[in-house]
Amino acid sequence: MQIIAQVLFLVALVAGIGFFIRNIRKLVRNIKLGREVDRTDSKGERFAKMARIAFGQSKMVKKPVSGFLHVIVYVGFVIINIEVLEIIIDGLFGTHRILSFMGGFYDVLIASFEVLALLVLIGVIVFWIRRNVLNIYRFLSRELKGWPKNDANYILYFEMVLMVLFLVMNATDYQLQLNGAPHYASEAGITGAFPISQFLLPIFDGMSNATLIIIERAAWWLHILGILFFLNYLYYSKHLHILLAFPNVYFSKLRPQGEMNNLQSVTDEVKLMMDPDADPFAAPAEEDEGAEPEKFGASDVFDLNQVQLLNSYTCTECGRCTAECPANQTGKKLSPRKIMMDTRDRVEEVGAIINKKGKYEDNGKQLLDDFILREELWACTTCNACVEACPVGIDPLSIILDMRRYLVMEESAAPNELAIAMTNIENNGAPWPYNQQDRLNWAKEN
Repeated sequence: MQIIAQVLFLVALVAGIGFFIRNIRKLVRNIKLGREVDRTDSKGERFAKMARIAFGQSKMVKKPVSGFLHVIVYVGFVIINIEVLEIIIDGLFGTHRILSFMGGFYDVLIASFEVLALLVLIGVIVFWIRRNVLNIYRFLSRELKGWPKNDANYILYFEMVLMVLFLVMNATDYQLQLNGAPHYASEAGITGAFPISQFLLPIFDGMSNATLIIIERAAWWLHILGILFFLNYLYYSKHLHILLAFPNVYFSKLRPQGEMNNLQSVTDEVKLMMDPDADPFAAPAEEDEGAEPEKFGASDVFDLNQVQLLNSYTCTECGRCTAECPANQTGKKLSPRKIMMDTRDRVEEVGAIINKKGKYEDNGKQLLDDFILREELWACTTCNACVEACPVGIDPLSIILDMRRYLVMEESAAPNELAIAMTNIENNGAPWPYNQQDRLNWAKEN
C-alpha cells in the first residue's frame, strides 16, 4: 500500500507541476505578443526597487490595516511553504517528518509554521469580511461584478481550507505520536512542536489509531493536492501577482513619473528638421515595401509593449489605483483598475484564439472600443496618482497615453476642446486663440 501511495503521489506531483509549466509557457507567449522594450538598464537600482517594493512590501503598508494583514499572509505563504518541501520528500520516499533530524531547530520551525498558519487564517477571515460585509467602496466597482468578485473569494476560501488542513494534519500527527503509533512515533520522542494544533486534541480524544491515521492521511493528501491545485489556479486568477510582482517591479519605469516617452519616429523626424546640415532634397531612406508602416500609439494589445502586458497580468485588482483616481472620484467612467483588467481580458482572448487555431486570426475585435471606451481614455488627467498608488509598480497611465496617441495621430479623433488647443499651439505657439503680439493687451487695460 505504501508503494502505491508513493506512486500516486509522484503522478500527482508530476501532473501538477507539468500543468503549471504549460500554463506559464502560455503566459510568457501572451506577454511576448507585445512589442519588445529594453528595461535592462540600471540593474542595481532595479534590484533595490524590487527588494524594497516587491519583497519588502513598502507600498503595501501605506494602508496600515490591509497592509499589515497582507504582510502576515505574505510572510505566512512564503514560510509555511517550506513545509511543502518536507511533504514532497515524505510523499516520494514514504518517510515521516524527514527533516526532524534538525532537532530543536525543527521544533522551532514547526511551531512557527503553526503560529503563522493561525495568523494567516485570521487575516484571510478579516479580508473576507472586508470584501463581503463592510462594503468598502473600492470593492464595489462595476468591474468587480461576477467572476472578479468570486475569484477573490475563492482564493480566500482556498487559503482558509489549506490552513485548517495543515493544523488538523499536525494535530492528528501529534496525537499519533503520543499514542506511540508505528511510523509516527520516534525513539527520540515527540518530533516537532505544536503550540496551536495541540488545542485541537480534545476533538480526537478517544479515537483509535486507525481512525486518526485516516484523518491525518486525508488532511495530508488534501493539503498537498490543494497546494498543487492552487498553483495551477493562479494562471486563471488575479493572484498571479504572487509570481509576477517581482519581475513586474524590476521592469517598471525608473524615470520620473511625469516624464512621457517620445515616439522614436517623431523624434527622428524632428531632429532631421532641426539639422542645419540636412539636405531637404535628399531621397528618403529605402524601406521594405512589404513592411507595414509604423503605427502611432496603440489600438490593440499588439501595439502595447511587453512590460505593459506584464502589468495587466500582475494586477491584483485591489483598486488602490481607482480609489486615488480624481476622475473616478468625480463620477467619470475611468477606472485604472478596469484598464488593466480589460487589457488582460483582451490578451487572454487573443491567446485563446492562438490556442485553438495555432495562430491569431482577426476576430473583429480590438482593445480600443471593444474593451476600453474612448470616454474612459479622455477622462484621465495624467496625474499619475494610479501609478503612485499601485503596490506592485503597475502603470495604467502608459496604456492610456498610448491609446490616446493612436486616437490623435491615427484617427484625428481628439475631443473638440483638445483639437482647438492643439490648433492654437500650432498657429499661435500657445493654447489660447490670441496672436502672439496681442498676448499682453490685457495688461494695457489697467
